[in-house]
Amino acid sequence: MGTVAIVASPAMAEVVEARDDHFITRTEAVVDASAKETWLALISPAGWWSSEHTWSADAANLKLTPQAGGCFCETIPEVDEPGRFTLQGSVEHMRVIQAYPEVALRMSGALGPLQSEPVTGILTIALSEADAGEDGEARTKIVWEYNVGGKMRYPVPVISNAVDGVMTLQLTRLAELLGPVELPGSEEDVEEAPAEESASAELSEEEGAATIEAQEVLDDGEAQEDGAAVEDSGEGPEGPSVDEAFGDLSGDQG
Repeated sequence: MGTVAIVASPAMAEVVEARDDHFITRTEAVVDASAKETWLALISPAGWWSSEHTWSADAANLKLTPQAGGCFCETIPEVDEPGRFTLQGSVEHMRVIQAYPEVALRMSGALGPLQSEPVTGILTIALSEADAGEDGEARTKIVWEYNVGGKMRYPVPVISNAVDGVMTLQLTRLAELLGPVELPGSEEDVEEAPAEESASAELSEEEGAATIEAQEVLDDGEAQEDGAAVEDSGEGPEGPSVDEAFGDLSGDQG
């Protein structure tokens, strides 16, 4: 059995709405940085996006063009092995539909396993001035909302919680880069994994997480009645881990 530790997070997150055909996640953070500093970091995802949640297992391959029609894309490098010839590939994670420097970034796209589903996802990232710190330096509030709707094979209680976890992870990493301000009520109980599970997690990070299959998530939600609406409280079947849902999807291809 694992022990319980108190962990402070610079980000507050929740699934604010979930129904049988859509869900919305919302994450907030305050950082010790100006709106300009926050914007410049935001549009450089290679500096803060988790490598575990990329197709190439390396966030350095990410690039975001902050212009309408611009791509939040990832390069899939060619394999450099003796006697093997491959070509460079790419992945479009999202497409920019609004770029208002120092104020808002809005993108359209289905992230991670949602890419295989006929859904529409809109990620809106809003920046606003927060109360200055004791030293009088500027602070910025970041509100990160992901609105997903459409037909999907994943039970909404399962996939919404997984997506919420990934959104929280990414904003937390951005906040830590800029200088996080701990938010009231951001401490939560986290159960630590046994030693053997921790070792397994380290191995997954090195080798890339396994591909998530639609059926695996569907099986997790068998107890949910067909067509039943999901309450806004977010209660429902426990979903897959963050790594299972948004890991290196290319890990088991082949």
